[in-house]
Amino acid sequence: MESVKKHLSDFLKYRYLLYNLISRDFKLKYRRSVLGVAWSVLNPLMMCAVMVIIFGSLLGGRGTGIENFPVYLVIGQLMYTFFRDSTTMAMGSVMANAMLLRKVYIPKYIFPLEKICFGLVNYLFSFVALIIIMLITRTPLHATVFLAIYPIIMMFFFSLGVGLVLSTLVVFFRDVIHLWEVFTTVLMYFSAIFYAPEQFGNLMLETVIKCNPIYWYITSFRTAVLDGKMLTFNMVWICGLCALLMMAFGIWVFRKNQDKFVLYM
Repeated sequence: MESVKKHLSDFLKYRYLLYNLISRDFKLKYRRSVLGVAWSVLNPLMMCAVMVIIFGSLLGGRGTGIENFPVYLVIGQLMYTFFRDSTTMAMGSVMANAMLLRKVYIPKYIFPLEKICFGLVNYLFSFVALIIIMLITRTPLHATVFLAIYPIIMMFFFSLGVGLVLSTLVVFFRDVIHLWEVFTTVLMYFSAIFYAPEQFGNLMLETVIKCNPIYWYITSFRTAVLDGKMLTFNMVWICGLCALLMMAFGIWVFRKNQDKFVLYM
């Protein structure tokens, strides 16, 4: 209990630092960009257009077999990109601030937390792309759209747990950076971003895909926004449990090793 109070006190004490770090990263990312924040919207729009054209060509103009494929695709793309980008940034956050950590006391978890928060800010800006595609395709706006907040929040905490683990591992093993790049590429193909698992007619492959937490976050979002349906019980408990377990594991790994960081940085 005392430990929880200490961490909460630290968080409140350094909340302005967290805000300033997010603001700094935001300015640095778009400082020399002509398009600026608009790129967060244009990027998913262009990727969606390219993939719709490619899949349409590969399937001889017959479509993908998925109703409203552009919206289906951009939802999966945005959710996966948030996870990949935020965890990749969090992975090197402690090492990038090694000099600062040697000079002054700052709770080390602030840095991976800031990167995940920054990833979420970018993700929310990219929602404009989803709205544009929904307008173009005349996708109805359902009342269940507000339920999409749940998978977003759960994915944030899941990503934070992964980011804490990665930021710890990379201090001791630099090769994790390269391994994570390969892993996220494989993960993309097992997250049902541009296909439906049922299309393959392979029960074993479908089961493997459904063991991927990212699949459940994407599917839950699609159910609320695209299908206009309530989240199923499986969606609620799987998304919540994965976030809880990953957060608990991430905090445990980070706390167990953070005092050793200075010896390896």
